[in-house]
Amino acid sequence: MTETQTSDLQAVADVLRSQERFVVVAHENPDGDALGSLLGATLGLRALGKDVVMYLAGNGPMPVEYRFLDLSEVMHELPVDIEERVLVAVNCANERRIAEEPAAVSRARFVVDVDHHHDNSRFGDVNLVVPEASSTAEVIRDILRELDVDLTPQIAEALYVGLVTDTGRFQYTNTTPKALRLAAELVEAGADIHGIFQHVYETVQFAKLKLLARALDRAGTFEGGRLVVSYLLREDFVEVGAEEPYSEGIIDSLRAVEGSEMVALIREPPRNEGPARRISLRSSHDEVDVSAVARKMGGGGHRQAAGFSSDKPIGEIVEFLRREPDVQRRQLRPLPQFALDHPPQAALRQRVRPKFTSFPRKREP
Repeated sequence: MTETQTSDLQAVADVLRSQERFVVVAHENPDGDALGSLLGATLGLRALGKDVVMYLAGNGPMPVEYRFLDLSEVMHELPVDIEERVLVAVNCANERRIAEEPAAVSRARFVVDVDHHHDNSRFGDVNLVVPEASSTAEVIRDILRELDVDLTPQIAEALYVGLVTDTGRFQYTNTTPKALRLAAELVEAGADIHGIFQHVYETVQFAKLKLLARALDRAGTFEGGRLVVSYLLREDFVEVGAEEPYSEGIIDSLRAVEGSEMVALIREPPRNEGPARRISLRSSHDEVDVSAVARKMGGGGHRQAAGFSSDKPIGEIVEFLRREPDVQRRQLRPLPQFALDHPPQAALRQRVRPKFTSFPRKREP
């Protein structure tokens, strides 16, 4: 940590020591790091005798692969006494990630922002943002160490989930020596790595495989194969019997395409509330910062993993992705004929004709 980050760590620890009542929150549509950090922070504060509740926005189902974690006490409504509680936001790049309605941040007595996203907006009264950390779970471990909280098997398991998922099973570029040392510490403290692996990576519902098949079938390439895009429609979830969290991880199959530098999965959530479409972005090269792309649409994330929401038609979303400077500044070669013949068919389903020429006009049978 830098000197500033060390000072921020101490400031966060001081708040957590001195206050007694907390609400710990993570972003909606949570991933492994969000849930692991949420539970790890809650258990750590409770070990100090604090009064702590957990909150997640939305009423969507918990991702199946994380249901083995003890998250049964998570609330989906803000506590009635939120004005009397300190809000601890974990893994939230900005206050919009907590909930569409900013009431949580504005109503809380005090706000502590703990994160590792480099584009974090520092919306807290106290902020501890460590972009070089592998995960927010790693930052939570630093906080618990500062608070002299001993690692229990339950805390270790929660933090390990955050660590292993955000590093892509220790394969992404954010897998640092510190991350590997932390993994060893968490295993020594009782984290069941085999059990976690089975739950997170080997508990795959058949409906999720069918959803993956649809996304792979619709995948199309642009810019000489450097941009890969696919999509899932609302009816896909209904027809295969899949819940929204089942789309988690599908984009990683797209990222594996040879020659791809940026990939996008556009999905229509199988529920009526919220934005019409959610877009996940991944990049395979540091030169392509997908968080910068996402921020232009009100989203955010990491350089190599980010996302945003939009009500725009799929064709317009793809047009936006294609004209982004992070792709275009690399002076990519013109689109080859193969890509012209194999675009994501989603654009053809839109009533508004795309302004770009990469999607051919729909041929009549």
